[in-house]
Parts: sequence; structure tokens; C-alpha cells
Amino acid sequence: MTGEAIELRGVDKTFGRVRALEGLNLDVRAGELTALLGPNGAGKTTAIELMLGLLQPTAGTVRVLGGDPRDPRTRTQVGAMPQESAIPAALTVREAVTLFAHLYPTPLPVDEALALADLGPLAGRRAGALSGGERRRLAFALAVVGDPAVLYLDEPTTGMDAGSRQAFWEAAERMKDGGKTILLTTHYLEEAERTADRVVVMNAGRILADDTPERLRASVATTRVRFSSDLVLAELRHLPGVEAAEVDAHGHATLTTRTPEALVTALVQSGTPFTDLEVTRASLEDAFMSLTARHEGVQA
Repeated sequence: MTGEAIELRGVDKTFGRVRALEGLNLDVRAGELTALLGPNGAGKTTAIELMLGLLQPTAGTVRVLGGDPRDPRTRTQVGAMPQESAIPAALTVREAVTLFAHLYPTPLPVDEALALADLGPLAGRRAGALSGGERRRLAFALAVVGDPAVLYLDEPTTGMDAGSRQAFWEAAERMKDGGKTILLTTHYLEEAERTADRVVVMNAGRILADDTPERLRASVATTRVRFSSDLVLAELRHLPGVEAAEVDAHGHATLTTRTPEALVTALVQSGTPFTDLEVTRASLEDAFMSLTARHEGVQA
């Protein structure tokens, strides 16, 4: 499958006097994992509810797999893992997944869906007896059992322990490798940085950036250089390429620079003793904070 799996063109969505989305243009390419990021109130949830056919746009068009997201033929090709799932507490894990499998024309075998969600050992446990992380894994099984072409994951790993998170992302990677299109929203930006092919940053109903994690990190173009030394703040600020500098009470310096190599070279050549050198490139979180801060500055 190639091309665009999801297309939003000139989409506005208003709720009374509140404009949640304004002229939104967004493409989600087939077979990719796209992370949709933004602060609370950015419009992410509204955009996803439009893609799921739960809302209609005030203006513009929304297409999923070439069709109307409200069309039953489209909806049977879509899976969603919302933040909250209302699952009857009396059903066992297997019964819940089996029930959902019957809603789709060509579902996965129930055991395969359970294995994807790492739920095989819990298949006989009642949904009401699951922990928070186990309920998230059940929500994932319910989202994938229909063998969807498009999968929405909304804060998927909230409440999961480290082992469950690793198993979850391995399963998501297998699905992507199998040609599935995945749209992710998460506040765990390190997960988006590690797993996403593309990152779309939204705020106030508009798209601020749409690129690969690598290019978004490069757009910040800053590196943190940390070390311990006897240099005072004024001396640190005079090192080449330093854009910002601070020193804590223990003599640990943190410098921000776009030319870390030149800075470290100058530090070595100065002959000043230093220890605990650490060089950290900009992260996706740095890029996200920079983008949203610039937008807030413009809005203000």
C-alpha cells in the first residue's frame, strides 16, 4: 500500500465560539508511524475524532483510505486504542477479544491478537481484575483484532511497566513492517522520537511542524555540554560558540552551543582542568518545546 492513508484538507472545526481546528491540512502516509504531538488543547483529539468519523468537520474534507471515515466500509478497516476503554468487567480477556473480532469481516485469529498484546497468560482473567497496564494491553488487543489497515494509538503506554512497554513497541513495529499505518499521540516524547517515521506538531488547531524526528531535532541546532571545573560564569560565556551558560552550586557547568566540537576543543586547549564531560544533542522534546514556545510568543 502506498500514498496517503489519511488526508485532511482545509479542515475547520468549531464548537460554538471555540475554534478547535483552523484550516488544517494533514497527510498521513500509508505504512508509516506518524506521531501527532501537541500541548493540551492543541486540537489533536478533535483531529482524531474527525478521522474516526465521530465528528464532522465544520469546513473542509477528511478522507481515510480514500473514503468517508463515517462509512461502515471504511470503519471496518480502522482500529483505535483510546485513552479510556469501557470493557465489561465480567468478560474474560479472551471473551472480550472474541466479541470484538466478530465486529469485523476479516479479523485476526483471537490467539494472534492476544499474543500481539502479550496477553496469552491472562486470557482467562476477567477484565475487571486487570491492572491499569494490563487494561491498556487489552485495549491494544481490541484495536488490532480486526486486522485494521489504519491504527490509532492514543497515549498507548500509559500505566504500562517497562517490560510491557518494550513488548508493546515491538508489536507495533511488527504491524508497521506488515504495512499498517499507525497514528500515535503521546506525551512520552522519547517514545515518539524512537519509533516515529514522521512527527507532526500541533498547537491551537494548526500544524507548527511536520518532519522526521531527526530533522526536527536538527532544527533546534543546539547541544548541551556539561562538565565540572573551576571556571566562573564570565569565563564560560567567553568560550567559542556558547549561547547560554549556567553553573550550579557544586561547580557543574551547563553550556548551550551550536558548535560543540569547537567548544570542547577550546576547553581542552585552555589547559583548564575539568571532569565529568557530557555532550548531549538536542532531543525531540527540545524541538517540541522550542516550537511551542515560539508559537506562544507569536500568539502573545
